[in-house]
This record gives sequence, C-alpha cells and structure tokens, in this order.
Amino acid sequence: MAETLITLPEFFELRKKLPLIDARSEGEFAQSQIPNAINIPILNDVERVVVGTLYKEKGNEVATLKGFELVGPRFHEIQKSALVQFPDKKILIYCWRGGMRSQILSWLLTMVGFEVYRLQGGYKTYRTYSFDLVRDTTLNLIVLAGRTGTGKTLLLKSLKNKGEQILDLEGIANHKGSSFGAIGQAPQPTVEQFENLLAEAVMKLDPDQPTWIENESRKIGRLILPELFYQQMLEAPLIDIHRTDAERVKLIADEYAILPKDELIQAVLRLKKKLGGLRTSQAIEAIVDGNHANWIANLLIYYDKAYDFDLEKHESKNTISLNLEEISESEALNQLINARNELTTKATHSTD
Repeated sequence: MAETLITLPEFFELRKKLPLIDARSEGEFAQSQIPNAINIPILNDVERVVVGTLYKEKGNEVATLKGFELVGPRFHEIQKSALVQFPDKKILIYCWRGGMRSQILSWLLTMVGFEVYRLQGGYKTYRTYSFDLVRDTTLNLIVLAGRTGTGKTLLLKSLKNKGEQILDLEGIANHKGSSFGAIGQAPQPTVEQFENLLAEAVMKLDPDQPTWIENESRKIGRLILPELFYQQMLEAPLIDIHRTDAERVKLIADEYAILPKDELIQAVLRLKKKLGGLRTSQAIEAIVDGNHANWIANLLIYYDKAYDFDLEKHESKNTISLNLEEISESEALNQLINARNELTTKATHSTD
C-alpha cells in the first residue's frame, strides 16, 4: 500500500470513519492534540531533544541518522502494535508539521499493508485552524444567566435533550466556574487543548440557529476564553432566570452535599479573603456538621453580590428577566423557549 497526502478539509471528512494517529512525542501529545487521536511516538521526549539539538548544531543529515539510530530498534514493535490496534489497516497520521516523523510512521505502516492518509502541514495546520475559529466565528448566541444555584447547567442539558442547540463551556473546561468548580471533575485541559475542544464543538453548530450558552466570566477555572469569543457573549441576548432561595439551596445541596468534606472546606478557604474570617469559620463548621443548607446559604450571600457585579458587564440591552420559581422543568423549558423566540424576534426587527 502507499500513503496519500490530504488537506485539512479532506482530513475532517476522513476522520469520521478512520482512526487517527499522532506521531509526536508523549509530551507534545499531553500538551495538546487533535481530539480522539492515539499517540504512537516516533521519538519520545528525550530522543526528540537529542535529535533537535543535533539538527541545530550539525545539520539535517547528522540529526536524521541519529533519529533512525534511536527509533530503528523499535520499528518492528510499532508495526506489530499497529496491526493489533488497527486491524482494518486504514489510518490517518499527523506529526507537528507533517514532516519526518509522520513520514517515517507512514513508511513503516505501508510496509505491512496499511493504507495511510497523512495530513499536510500536520498538527500545526489543524491548530492554526482551531485558533482562528474560536476567535473569528460568529454564533447566534442566547446567554442563559442566573444567580448561583438556579440550575442553569441542568436546564442547558434539558434544552439539548429537547432538540435545542447548546454550547457547554463548563463541560469542555471540566470546571463549573466557581471555587468549588473543580471538585469531582477531571483535570482541566491546557489552554491550547481547551481551544481545540471549543473549536470542535463550534464546528458542529449551525451558525444560523440560536445556540444556548451559560453565562460565564471570562475565566473558567484556570482557563481563559478568547477575548473576541467572550465579547460575543457580552453582546448576545440574555435571559436572567430566577428561583427561590430555598430552591437554590436544594439544587446546590443535591450536587455538592455528596462531595468529600475536605475538598469543600478547601474551596471555602480559597474564598477566605472575600468571605471574611467569621463567615469562613461558620461555613467550615457547617460543612463539618453536615449542615449543608447552612453553609450554602452563607456562601450565596457572597456569590449573589459577585453575580450582580458581573451582570453589569453584559452590554446587551436585549435581555429578559424570567421567573422560574416553583414550576416544573417542562414549564421552565417552555418559558425559556418562548423567551428565546421573543429575543430573536426583537433582534430581527432591530436589523430591518
């Protein structure tokens, strides 16, 4: 078999049905990768440094020879492993710039009968695309806002189940956006990988249809939204939902009361400067005692003030305040969709 060089648009089509191999080192892969890729390093992190240094100091020929010396003994292992992992013998391959590493892997696998499609320009081409997409895309956003505990994330998921188009930033970021947001979550991706994942989600959206998105500050955990993307959120129509304090406390307790007490306490301590010593001590004592309603109500005083401050940053005058107090989920969804229709109608008329 032989390899076929493919462009990025061709790559996006082929990856729907073919497995994807990243030929870069394990460190490069951990930093960021094309989602769903499998890492088969041609050079590991240490070997990559050795070859790279030789390339700078003594040129391409010396570096190439050293690279083959290092990886040559593993050629048969790479081939045997690939035959087990990919029995259909059809794969996509990329490295950093579509150069030597992916060429070597492609050669190795075609030698044992693989049909290989190699991405021209490699990961760098993909990364340029994802970087630009999350900064240049124009989406028809509807921002779902509300104080902490109003159930925005649950409503977002219910809207998706109802057939609405959503963009779940917190799900992509593995963080719920508060001091407590990392508890029970997988580690956050790197900034670069977050943007790759965001771009992948954006690619699936129809830009002509409304996209629901939860109101966020620009920072989600340690990740920062691209400025132009965040600016779109600030300018988008917004629905500010309201629940009773009792409903909010219950919603938060349902989610957080089951989490480890020590992690809850650490989250409270991270807020100590903002809460003050007394409120911090009271919240910790309530967590230790299992009095979840008490510490949640205590912290909501702080979070409500922070929310009111952040809401003032929203630049759109096209907003609706929606009372969802003590109603069923189905009725809440109906009201949200009606509000969305009202907002999109206003936006259409304003551009006529």
